Amino acid sequence: MRVYDVQLQSRLFLGTAQYPSPAVLREAVKQSGSEVVTVSLRRESAGKQLGQSFWSLIQKMNVRVLPNTAGCHSVGEAVTTAHMAREIFQTDWIKLEVIGESDTLCPDIFGLVEAAKILTNDGFKVFPYTTEDLVVADRLLSVGCEVLMPWGAPIGTGRGLNNPYGLRTLRAHFPDVPMIVDAGIGAPSHACLALELGYDAVLINTAVASAGDPVAMARAFAMAVEAGTKAYKADPMEQRDMAVPSTPVLGKGDLL
Repeated sequence: MRVYDVQLQSRLFLGTAQYPSPAVLREAVKQSGSEVVTVSLRRESAGKQLGQSFWSLIQKMNVRVLPNTAGCHSVGEAVTTAHMAREIFQTDWIKLEVIGESDTLCPDIFGLVEAAKILTNDGFKVFPYTTEDLVVADRLLSVGCEVLMPWGAPIGTGRGLNNPYGLRTLRAHFPDVPMIVDAGIGAPSHACLALELGYDAVLINTAVASAGDPVAMARAFAMAVEAGTKAYKADPMEQRDMAVPSTPVLGKGDLL
């Protein structure tokens, strides 16, 4: 998998929030095999160095950091947060979130495109959290995004892929664009399905962090992503409306 000229072996991106302890987070990242973890910037403490122990933990994991603009509801807020994240985390990668609706945390697609254009022009490599809408995807690509991150379902719901048709259509419409299903995945089977649809990776947080055993769940997701990738490459059979016997009936003797 290649994103912004960076080659990655793992197709599992992992969030770092809500884990019961730093030790559990560290072991979950290890067992997941993930090479990219997302981190959010707590703007209210940016100048007080209150998150230094967490940042030190992340640095010791030997993974690539993908900061995000979680909680931003306007273009200005997202752009400012992205610039602060670049300074603190020393990376030009940014997962861009511009939230438009509080109950579903649905992206504000208009603000998203505007913010993506500003940040791309500012030298950022933008990973936009978006919907499965084809027109929005085209707009994001036209302003310089080289990766798309459509949601599977609202953040933290664990509902899986709410709109497989839309996700399949998006994947088919932009076959050469790296795509990562982000948000709403609740079980390894959901991640496997995303990879079977041809998506390049999935981003998981709540499903692992809130599991009874986050470390075991991280390992399960790693296996699911590998299985989905192998299944997609093996070219799965198409669904059929009618039954087709697996045992040929041609030449079968009649028993009277």
